[in-house]
Amino acid sequence: MMGPNAHSYCLLRARKSLPYVLRTIHQSHSKHTRDSGRRRVVVTGLGVVSPVGCNVEAAWQTILSGQSKVGRLVGETYDKLPCRVAATIDTNDIDLEKCFSKTELKTMARATAFALIAAKEALSRASWMPAVEDETACQRTGVAIGMGMVDLMDICETNEALKKGYNRVSPFFVPRILPNMPAGQLSIRYGFRGPNHAVSTACATGAHAIGDAFRFIQHGDADVMVCGGAEACISPLGIAGFCRLRALSTAFNDEPTASSRPFDERRDGFVMGEGSAIFVLEELQHALRRGAPIYGEILGYGLSGDASHLTAPREDGTGALLAMQRALADGGVTVADIGYVNAHATSTPIGDAIEARAIRTLFGEHTRSLAVSSTKGAHGHLLGAAGNLEALFVVMACRHGLLPPTVNLHKVTDDMAGLHYVANSSELWEGKHRRRVALKNSFGFGGTNACLCIGEYSE
Repeated sequence: MMGPNAHSYCLLRARKSLPYVLRTIHQSHSKHTRDSGRRRVVVTGLGVVSPVGCNVEAAWQTILSGQSKVGRLVGETYDKLPCRVAATIDTNDIDLEKCFSKTELKTMARATAFALIAAKEALSRASWMPAVEDETACQRTGVAIGMGMVDLMDICETNEALKKGYNRVSPFFVPRILPNMPAGQLSIRYGFRGPNHAVSTACATGAHAIGDAFRFIQHGDADVMVCGGAEACISPLGIAGFCRLRALSTAFNDEPTASSRPFDERRDGFVMGEGSAIFVLEELQHALRRGAPIYGEILGYGLSGDASHLTAPREDGTGALLAMQRALADGGVTVADIGYVNAHATSTPIGDAIEARAIRTLFGEHTRSLAVSSTKGAHGHLLGAAGNLEALFVVMACRHGLLPPTVNLHKVTDDMAGLHYVANSSELWEGKHRRRVALKNSFGFGGTNACLCIGEYSE
């Protein structure tokens, strides 16, 4: 084991070695390209339940319109909290009691219900509903769905029930709070017996789930993966906890739609959101043989750790840099191939600035032909379902050649200048003479980072 002096030396050396990392990281992965014989992975289905819409078309049109769907939290318990805004699911769009029986709802958390609804849309779009009797299809279809946080109020209410008597505790309490239950319930519902995987890496969960599913297919563990993330933890306790971390916006309680403002100089914290977005990923030849629709392609996947702080990213942006570099290398592309970065940017003063710095450092002179935006201004921060929801918008951007805007972005501070931010209104993705390729960043508490390289499908 290393002593404290050795540990300090390693940290100092790591901080000084950033130029070396940037020079060498491509060398360690550059052979892993599409030309190396790896199985190509395409997106054949998409589904969504979100504050901006509860089907793909509705959500995409809301994003392009530059509308914010953040609203005021109503109730006496919220009135006592510093933050009183959130982005919630419109009950006019989704009524869980109409989607599930009372018995079913007893067995699942709200986040699980969101995941099942989004998965139904994704599977329908993919035209992938193999019969349980089709052993091969079911065994070659897997699930990878994550959750960032369980329902804290369910835990509190069950604890209060226990005080009244043991029999007051629901036999479904434990299944409701297990993070792997969205994956488990989906697998059971459709009979999928491939990899059954759950990810819980805070706000990087959704992106990690897609990336892991991508690799399961690449390595031959499955031909089809249903993947993404789900989150439903907006409650007085959840809001209070994040407020105590000083992570949430508190300056716009009387103007909710202005509260989530990534990259803007008046940003003061993120806004919690809820929902789910689900992808159907498929091995290319498998998709072509059955004539499946192809929305886009997952080209690469990069992961890294900050090894720095519980909640704050490294000041030099190394964690973000490493994830982006590794995604590029894994996809066999360079910074010159990237036209758009969908940033993690949650609307926090520190995090947004560090991510902007990392993007500038990585792209250098190529920032002149790069567009950057964060859709969290419209739908808030869905925590464990953020990376997958935003990846869905990246797929749509690559497919349609339209760049989603950052809502409420009016002025950036000097430390974030030098990038072309798509502000308030969508823009055409210029340069159609080449394939549209983008990066999607997701970073989580504990210093966990993910980056997906997503491209327009090309034969």
